Amino acid sequence: MDITQFSVIVPALHESDKINSLIDQINSLGCNKGCEIIVVDGSRENDTVKAIRNKEVIKLGSERGRGKQMNAGASVARGEILIFIHADTELPLGAFTKINSVMEQNKYVGGAFSLGIKSEKFLYKLLARLASIRCRLTRIPYGDQAIFIRRDYFNRIGGYREISLMEDVELMRRIKHIGKKICLLPDRVMTSARRWDEEGFVFVLIRNTILFTLYILGVSVEKLARFYRSEYRGSRT
Repeated sequence: MDITQFSVIVPALHESDKINSLIDQINSLGCNKGCEIIVVDGSRENDTVKAIRNKEVIKLGSERGRGKQMNAGASVARGEILIFIHADTELPLGAFTKINSVMEQNKYVGGAFSLGIKSEKFLYKLLARLASIRCRLTRIPYGDQAIFIRRDYFNRIGGYREISLMEDVELMRRIKHIGKKICLLPDRVMTSARRWDEEGFVFVLIRNTILFTLYILGVSVEKLARFYRSEYRGSRT
C-alpha cells in the first residue's frame, strides 16, 4: 500500500468557480500518490464538492465554520502531514519539498508560509510585507498562510477549536504556549485580493487589526463574532 505523506485539506463555502483550478494547481506541484486532497464543503447545497471534476479528490460535507470543516477533513486524513489551505489561495512552487524539509527536523511540529496577495497594487504588496513582519514578531501565522502540522500532533492537542472566528490564531497560540516550535517559511502563498476589493482595503485592514488585538487581549470570540458580523453588514450597506 502506498504511503500517503500529505493530506491537503480545503475548507470551502460556495467556491465552485475556483475549486477545480486550485486542485489542478496543487496537483501541478507534485501532489500525486504521496498526497491526497480533501475538500470539505460547509454549504447546505454542497455546490463546491459537486463541481469537482477530479475523481481522486475526497469530498466531504460539514457544518459551516472553518474550524469544524478542517477538523472534519483531518478526521479522515491519512497523510502524516496535514496542510490546511483556503480555496482562494495557491501554494508556492516546491511547497511539498519545502514542507517535508521542515518536518524532517524534529524540533518543529508544523509551520506556515509567508503571505502573498494576487495584486500588482502597491498597497497589497505593502500589506503582505507588513503581514510577514507581524507574523515573525508574534510567531502566529494566519490560516491564509497555508498552515501545516504533523497529523499525530494535531490529533493529540485536539485539533482546531470549533469557534466562529480566530480558530487559526487560537491553534497557533496554543502550540506556542505548549512550548512547541513552528517554522515560518519565506516562500509566499498567493491569496486572492477579493476580500479587500469587495469590502474595502482600509476597512478590512483596520477591522482585522482590531479583531486580532482584542483577541490577544482576551476579548471573547463570541463578542468578536458579533462585532465582525455587525461591521460586515455595515460595510455591505
